[in-house]
Amino acid sequence: MPTPLPLGSTIGIIGGGQLGRMLSVAASRLGFRCHIYEPGAEPPAGQVAHRVTTAAYDDEAALRTFGQSVDVITYEFENIPTTALDILQDLAPIHPGREALRVSQDRLTEKTFLQNLGLKTAPFADITDAESLEAALHDIGTPSILKTRRFGYDGKGQARIMAPEDAAAALADMQGAPSILEGFVEFSHEVSVIAARSLDGAVAAFDPGENVHSEGILRTTTVPARLTASQRSDAVLIAAQVLNALNYVGVLGVELFVTAQGLIVNEIAPRVHNSGHWTQNGCTVDQFEQHIRAVTGWPLGDGQRYADVVMENLIGSDMDRVSALATDADTALHLYGKAETKPGRKMGHVNHIKRV
Repeated sequence: MPTPLPLGSTIGIIGGGQLGRMLSVAASRLGFRCHIYEPGAEPPAGQVAHRVTTAAYDDEAALRTFGQSVDVITYEFENIPTTALDILQDLAPIHPGREALRVSQDRLTEKTFLQNLGLKTAPFADITDAESLEAALHDIGTPSILKTRRFGYDGKGQARIMAPEDAAAALADMQGAPSILEGFVEFSHEVSVIAARSLDGAVAAFDPGENVHSEGILRTTTVPARLTASQRSDAVLIAAQVLNALNYVGVLGVELFVTAQGLIVNEIAPRVHNSGHWTQNGCTVDQFEQHIRAVTGWPLGDGQRYADVVMENLIGSDMDRVSALATDADTALHLYGKAETKPGRKMGHVNHIKRV
């Protein structure tokens, strides 16, 4: 059995956004301190953390000081430069480990990894130039979607190809970045599983949630999702298979398409996940505490759900509804402390609760 970190230990969190903020809150409830490393000034996580380092990811001196000040390192996003990890890995344990980051940072690597596990994905092809795109479209067909292999999120770095004549414009949108073509999947709805694996290999999963997106951004997650008992079991087993294959420590999000041919894996995220925010008001141990438990060597919570929940992201002008939402007895507000409201920017979320 691993030895849990003692109370009062410091958890280093790379990234100071809303996920880092909620991880820091969860850590403080368990008696830990958090040190945030974030290039941007006055990050949301900094409002609730013990310490903040404001420095670039290529600032070797700052990275070394940060790494020497913490007992374990985790992160709120997966696109961390490899050079930063090269420095940090010798100073404190990093959970989840680098293999999870390597796989998830590149869509082509991720899809290949999933297929090698025997899991179903959308058809895909590596795109390096116009000729490879033409060949891939011949094999995969249209409609399809061209994506940058790295650094895409919330619908960014993507271009739809509805017909072959759209190919040139889509390729131009990639601005020369290595890309992947993915075929469209006929699915009834998308679900995601939030699951965790501990240092000793124990796995615990939350109920799958059903996701609705708009303009590439998650709008709502509803629990319970529309799944049969066997589909629910399959979804959890897929998440466990990925966790074990990566020798993973921490919380992982797995997005799945529900199709007539079974569950198809869309993508994995090696971190706490937007579609898991419902756990804050639907479970005794939420995804953020579960992650902290995992990376510090604590036993995992069981993730049992005691309420039906609809999680709704508050994006941009949705903040105008906060006063009204605050009067609803069955709605829990979670605001991120961001100073400026912008279109498409996640400012907070609410959990609409129905106890079961």
